[in-house]
Amino acid sequence: MPFESTAQLTPALFEPAARLTPALFGGGDGQALALIDLPFRDGYVRSIIFVSLYVSVLAVTLSTLVSIPTAVVLGFTEFPGKGFVKSVINTGMGFPSVVVGLVVLFAVSNQGPLGALDLIFTKQAMVMSQFVLATPPITAISLAAISGVDDGVRDAARVLGGTRIDAALVVLKEARYGIATAVLAGFGRAISEVGSVLIVGGNITSADGISKTRTLTTAIQLEARQGQYETAMVLGAVLVALVLLVNAVVVRFGDRGVQR
Repeated sequence: MPFESTAQLTPALFEPAARLTPALFGGGDGQALALIDLPFRDGYVRSIIFVSLYVSVLAVTLSTLVSIPTAVVLGFTEFPGKGFVKSVINTGMGFPSVVVGLVVLFAVSNQGPLGALDLIFTKQAMVMSQFVLATPPITAISLAAISGVDDGVRDAARVLGGTRIDAALVVLKEARYGIATAVLAGFGRAISEVGSVLIVGGNITSADGISKTRTLTTAIQLEARQGQYETAMVLGAVLVALVLLVNAVVVRFGDRGVQR
């Protein structure tokens, strides 16, 4: 039925929340703690948090090992096709995650080049997909931080007798806050990812409910679709807390960089 006025529309908008609120908070009779404690009691949520952090931290660590040297090379050298490489990196920042998931799924499938490694629907495949997603933003932001260092710093290092490696280390030291921000931004994208990890990981749990490849984001999608709003809300709160923690660290590094 169409709504004829905001007076009719408002109750319709808030009615679902009104039904959900007693379920979440138990009307103040202590049921709230029981509902929140329920998904934690059997280790279900803890295992999901562990898988999420394991996959994201490992993927971002590997991405950092590749991204920073790449940003240094792009920032310190001139070569044919440099503009094209930078364009590819910038394009990768907005690349659809589901496409990345499909490519990685093909690579680890029986028909793919990595099929012999039997990586399909494993945490290792999830790390691969998040590595592909996290590398472009870490590289691009690190390159911007390196390029933003005053040329006088590099020139001073060379005038004082330093080699190109010495000059690069000095510039990296000056750009360290921007690079740290890049790494944390990559972690934020990895921990929030849902499309690619769902495709390559399969959102799998063991028979006792412990997560094998289920992450916070894929679990939220599944729980919400099954009507388990209490568990989905708990998982969402945990994910938001992790993202807020990452953002707080980013802001902290940014403030320190500005104050210098």
